[in-house]
Amino acid sequence: MKKFKLSTAIVAVAWATLSTLQVAQAGEINIIMEEVPDYDIVEKLTDQFTEQNPGITVNFDAMPFDAMRDKILTSSLAPSATYDVIIIDNPWTDEFARAGFLEPLDSLISSQDGYAYDDFVPALADISKVDGSIYGVPYYNYALGLIVRQDIFDSKGIAIPKTIEDYMSVVKSLTNGDMYGAAMQPQKGYKIMEEWKNWLYANGGELFDDAGNVIINNQAAIDALNQYIETHGEAAPPNSANWGFDEALRSVSSGKSATMLSYNWMLPALNAKGGMSGDLAGNFTLHEVPGGKSVLGLWSWGITANSDNKDDAWTFISWISSPEVAKQRAIMGGAPVRNSVMNSSEVWEKGYGEAYYSALANILDGSAPLSSGNNAEELIEIVGTELSAAVTGQKSVKEALDAAANGVERAIK
Repeated sequence: MKKFKLSTAIVAVAWATLSTLQVAQAGEINIIMEEVPDYDIVEKLTDQFTEQNPGITVNFDAMPFDAMRDKILTSSLAPSATYDVIIIDNPWTDEFARAGFLEPLDSLISSQDGYAYDDFVPALADISKVDGSIYGVPYYNYALGLIVRQDIFDSKGIAIPKTIEDYMSVVKSLTNGDMYGAAMQPQKGYKIMEEWKNWLYANGGELFDDAGNVIINNQAAIDALNQYIETHGEAAPPNSANWGFDEALRSVSSGKSATMLSYNWMLPALNAKGGMSGDLAGNFTLHEVPGGKSVLGLWSWGITANSDNKDDAWTFISWISSPEVAKQRAIMGGAPVRNSVMNSSEVWEKGYGEAYYSALANILDGSAPLSSGNNAEELIEIVGTELSAAVTGQKSVKEALDAAANGVERAIK
């Protein structure tokens, strides 16, 4: 695999901006987070933390996702970190750990009474293990599931598809007039890669084989991409070749599409009374993706290696991710990462019901990361660019996948 290295441009930008950043003083911690609804929940819960830990001041720096990585790199290159706690997107994990940006958490976890690290969903916890050490603890899952208009399925007597072939047949049958069977996300780069890899999994494919050889252009990948393109052409809304998450969500929530492969935590938002779905709220259900193995995403809590406030940082992380607070966060609408939370009758009653959490547990049990390793983000962009070229007809399926394989080979050398 290609060893981690920062481009000179990134290093220059990082060092040039160091003087504008403020390092946390003793008795305070700075935390960088993505500005999403789950952040709002964490911020509210933190009021309890500061009541219980009056000697620690917590400062949040919430921002759009696209701004986070550069700020984290800037902080990590400084003599003392601006950010004591960072949220780690799973494609960054191996890269940041091997670059020395993250503090190993093994001893902190093992010495924390009542923390119940084994309660985290194994597929999530394993993402933050790099070269035998733990560099993060799960905060927020974004595994993909199949979201359907259950009222349409019930009225037509359609069973939830279990295979990708069944799914193709179902969404084609639901496409009629102004109603489409599938709201898809073939936008170039991350989005199409995130969606299409579920189709790849359904065909038994992967990016690499067990020996580390690139297999993104084998027959499983060819079949998966042909299926994806066929379904997009026959069951997705017209002129949607550049659609991402927002466009697909609008199509489903407005009643123009009957299904989508999307983040599991969209189900509560779609079913919320007075929310985006209007009168359709309550008609959506969540299921495992066709084929049973879904793309898994994860945000993890991590401590920066150059933080001057590591003890306070762990005090916060171990509190916000503890079994008790994790339950509170889920009831307030947060994405669960602990088995005990998803199996809690209190969470079922006060949250979104047993069916949702049971479906989520099954999804997480059969999931795998979109990409991993030092080059994870680069590989996603390489493959996602070529997939888009095939969907839009710029390249044949074979040409696109061969180009993707060659690009991945170059990136990992």
